[in-house]
Formats: sequence, C-alpha cells, structure tokens
Amino acid sequence: MTSIPAIPETASPLTHFDAQGQAHMVDVGAKAATHRTAVAEGRIQMQPATLALIQQGSAKKGDVLGVARIAGIMAAKRTSELIPLCHPIALTRVALEFAVEPQTPAVRVQATAETVGPTGVEMEALTAVQVALLTIYDMCKAADRAMVITDVRLLEKHGGKSGSFVNR
Repeated sequence: MTSIPAIPETASPLTHFDAQGQAHMVDVGAKAATHRTAVAEGRIQMQPATLALIQQGSAKKGDVLGVARIAGIMAAKRTSELIPLCHPIALTRVALEFAVEPQTPAVRVQATAETVGPTGVEMEALTAVQVALLTIYDMCKAADRAMVITDVRLLEKHGGKSGSFVNR
C-alpha cells in the first residue's frame, strides 16, 4: 500500500489537517462569536403506498414525521459526538420542515440550525437531515425496504469570516 505524502499547510484548503498531514480539531478560540445559520435538505423516495401510510398517519409505529422531527433535533444537538472533529456548540435553534412530494413519491426534509459562536452549524443541519431521513426509513421499513435516501446537501450557510454560501 502506498502512503500519501503530507500536504504542506499552505497548499491545502482542508482545515482539519496540520502541516504534517495529521488530523486535528481546528482551533476556534480566537474567532469572533457571530450569528451563524445553516440550512440543509435531503429526500427519501418510497413506494406510493408507503407515502400514503405517512400522510394518513397509519404507519404501525405512529406519527412518522413527528418522530423524525424530534430525532433530527436530537441529532443536531449531538453532532460533535458523531463527527469526530466537530466542536460541541450551543445551538440556539434547530427546526425541521417536511414536504410530501406525491409525484416522486418522496418526503423532502429541510433542517435549519443556528448558533451564536465561533464556528458554523453546517454539520448540525446536515446531521439533522440525515437522522430525520433514517428515522423515516426505520419507521416505514416494514412496509418498504426499498426506500432510497438521496440528495442530501447544504443549501446555505451564513455568518462567520467566510460569509454566506448559497447552493440553490
């Protein structure tokens, strides 16, 4: 197996590696605390009958979207425990919205995470989306094991030194 040579710090935009190429947690101690927001989304495609179960609230495990909302919020709060180099941050808001797409058929999940601090909330928004989608899968898998989680992405982020990013 070939080893990958270390990338000099000045040559790489990847902030989670030091000058020797070793993974490290980024030092945010000197960064200004600013209001930061991130929005992420993703979809889960399914059979029409599965979507009907969700819409009618007749899934065997109960209110699928209500449980997925709580799961997404809980996941955002625990992101630093799941992603090794994420900082634990004090979230000021996490909100999830669901849109039923009958023509696909699918459910689209959008998560917004906010904080006032020295580091962003992109990972928290993305984690909220992923766990909400996984929760939908878990609650509906008895009816449809062929569901597909897709299109998970960061839509936008605001705040901090790098400013705004919009991916629409």
